[in-house]
Order: sequence, then structure tokens, then C-alpha cells
Amino acid sequence: MVRILLAEDDDSMRTYLARALEKSGYEVVAVATGTQAVPHIESDRFDLLLTDIVMPEMDGIELAQHTANVAPQTRIMFITGFAAVTLKAGKAVPQAKVLSKPFHLRDLVLEVERMFGSETLTGLS
Repeated sequence: MVRILLAEDDDSMRTYLARALEKSGYEVVAVATGTQAVPHIESDRFDLLLTDIVMPEMDGIELAQHTANVAPQTRIMFITGFAAVTLKAGKAVPQAKVLSKPFHLRDLVLEVERMFGSETLTGLS
């Protein structure tokens, strides 16, 4: 099963995204900040870091760079509502996918499925 670490500071958005991904067959660990995500990245294995970019304490770009150093096998997808921040994210972590808000949950699930291809369909990771 594909494991996703979701870092989103908006409580309702975090709950909404986690439920949608879980209903689509993913295992999700959801946290409110980048600093809360760090211990998970350092002690556990995740296939995907799904992170908002604009968050207090540690933004999503810093979190993604830390993840790339500590767990380079973890893929990264940013979610953001800020176009200028999207450009910064693309330069800082060029291998990451960026999904701009607002987006439909179906689009998020399709992007995750594209990232993992047959792994998602077969339950392998």
C-alpha cells in the first residue's frame, strides 16, 4: 500500500484530503506543520510527501528539501494556492509535482495514481 505523509496547516483541508486519499486506498499520516512532519520522515518510510507550501514554523519547501536529504526515495507533491510560491517550489525541488488550489479531489487522486502507476493498482510499494 502506498503510504502518504500529508502536511497541511488548514484543519478542514487536512481532514478532507486525508479522508479522500484513504477512501482511494492509500495509507495517510496527516500532520498540521512541517515541524510535526520531520520526526515521521526521519523514523518511518513514506512513498509520498504531500505538503502545502505556505505553513507556519517550517514551510513546505524546507520540508521537501529535508525529506530529499533524509529520505530520497520519497516522492514529493506540493499543494498551494499561491502562483508565485509555485515558481519558487519548482526551482527549489525540481522533481516535485505542484498541484494548485483549488483542485478537485479526483485530480489529486489521479496525480497520485500517475506518480505510482501500477504500484497503486496492485497495492505494491
